[in-house]
Amino acid sequence: MANRETSAAPNGSDVRPGYEALDTVYRLAIGERRAEAFARAALRVVRRRFGASSTRLVEAVAGQWLTLAEVGDDVSPPSDLLAAVIDTLAPQSAGNWLAVPLSAAKTESRVVALQSDATVDTDALVDLAHALGEGQRAVAARENDDRRTAQLERLVDVSREWYRIFEIEPLLNAMAAAATELLDAERASIFLWDRANHILVGRPALGVEGGELRIPDDAGIVGQVLQTGQPRRASESTKAAKSEESGIDHDVDKQTGFSTESLVCVPLLGRDAELLGAFEVLNKHYGEFSDADEAMLTELASHAAVALENAQQRDHLLRARRHVTEEAAQGVRLIGECPAIVALRSTVARVADTDLAVLILGENGTGKEVVSQLVHYLSARREEPFVAVNCAALTETLLESELFGHEKGAFTDARDTHIGKFELASDGTLFLDEIGDLSLGGQAKLLRVLEDKVVVRVGGSTPISINTRVIAATNQDLAKMVAQRRFREDLFYRLNVVALELPPLRERGDDVLLLAEYFAQQFAAAAHRPRLKLTESARKRLRSHTWKGNIRELRNVIERVAYLSTSERIDADDLGFMLPAGDDNWGDFAPDATLADATTQFQRHFIEKSVERSGGNMTDVARRLGLHRSNLYRKMKQLGMNAPE
Repeated sequence: MANRETSAAPNGSDVRPGYEALDTVYRLAIGERRAEAFARAALRVVRRRFGASSTRLVEAVAGQWLTLAEVGDDVSPPSDLLAAVIDTLAPQSAGNWLAVPLSAAKTESRVVALQSDATVDTDALVDLAHALGEGQRAVAARENDDRRTAQLERLVDVSREWYRIFEIEPLLNAMAAAATELLDAERASIFLWDRANHILVGRPALGVEGGELRIPDDAGIVGQVLQTGQPRRASESTKAAKSEESGIDHDVDKQTGFSTESLVCVPLLGRDAELLGAFEVLNKHYGEFSDADEAMLTELASHAAVALENAQQRDHLLRARRHVTEEAAQGVRLIGECPAIVALRSTVARVADTDLAVLILGENGTGKEVVSQLVHYLSARREEPFVAVNCAALTETLLESELFGHEKGAFTDARDTHIGKFELASDGTLFLDEIGDLSLGGQAKLLRVLEDKVVVRVGGSTPISINTRVIAATNQDLAKMVAQRRFREDLFYRLNVVALELPPLRERGDDVLLLAEYFAQQFAAAAHRPRLKLTESARKRLRSHTWKGNIRELRNVIERVAYLSTSERIDADDLGFMLPAGDDNWGDFAPDATLADATTQFQRHFIEKSVERSGGNMTDVARRLGLHRSNLYRKMKQLGMNAPE
């Protein structure tokens, strides 16, 4: 079948035929960007040139023949013929098959074979085969450049996506998915190094309970990469060809139910070249992992390490913040067992996880800020800021700057941009204490923000959206202030969605003892002394005191006792110099006073104290004293007291 053919050119000169075919192959090589498409197109030229029924481009890979491209009948050339071509690097024929190598290089493993019943010019086929080989190398290089460019573009995209993922588990899954896509493989895992326990923790690990694989840090290829800090590739086909161990740890396959045929693994290095673990990709879909695959995975791992460090740092900060939040929440307790406090706790639990505005009412020192903190820490906002503002301390000129912020240069002393309390508390809770002391102008500005949920800094023009829950508190009668036009009615109804009223300590019965014991334990620990115990006389003394300053007064008393007393037992005498004089001893009686005089004086003082405790509410005073209101007025006139209208 093989022969040398000649023919005359149109101008009459003798030339070898096939120049036109060679020109076509070279032109294809210039224009094509995919090696497989170029090979098929070139084989069509070969087929037409020699009238072949079948043409094939094959390559010897690990002892087997891999078809790279084929045109014509679906028949395969004899394996012995192909092997002879590779052994001799010269044309060989068998029957109606002719095969030639793509080049004369000793490392050549590719062969062009054609089947034809016509006589074929062997030299012309060799020339075309060499042109096909040169063209394929050029097109393959171009295709690799294109693939590398596409991979790098995809790498930029995926790394940008990674930097937006802040949770470890989703980040690891995204990394594995990107690696399998870019390296055209079946699976990927990221192994993080638990140095303290000498364990590699691999995720994602499909087929393993919990999706997490744990192996010793010196096991298999991953262990070698971790110990040496160098990339490794392994393949079962390489093992078969070289009759040596591949290094693949099939014990891991037993855990995952997966069959590993090939892998590439590279170290994960952090910003300071700290070894964080290893990045492994398994089973390339076609062929084996190449140098280019290893380089791509190494680059991928460098971005993965930075993203992992960022996610780990954020996770650490979140856990630290969560820990601080939990500690702060544990320190906020509404202590007491009187009916009013039990009911209050129940109401707080119901409204805490809503966004309803809360108005807390009660005398000074009754614990309004504690209740506001309890509402915050029982809500979904617990890990966001809790910002407290004393409205009584805000003058009209400072109000907008403090609550809404100001821009640099907004006024004479505005040397820097100042973020307002609403912004600081965004997504959290803003506690406005002493809201009744806010000026009418300030009330109008506050109402606008509560309605629009937008603030504009002083000196600025950009609206800033806020998501802040507002809790307000006051010791004043806002309804009365509304009637007197000292508080805006619309703001009152905006704040008074849920009203929580705190009873004064004097009305809470034995709660004073529970609170005293709680404070005694706290301050004894702070003073580094044994736990303080209240004697029965001290309990009686605490129980009978009127506590004008409420819980704040009690706290201060116990704190002073904890630091100043020398005994572990708190007696009534220890409290004597702590409690204000004259509060419980209502006046001195003259030595010659009669019982009737003392009784009159006592009754007068007792009624005065009752009126004071009830804030002038005579109906409440009468109820406390067990009298009808008209009888109370009559009694006050008998005692020479001025009865209010």
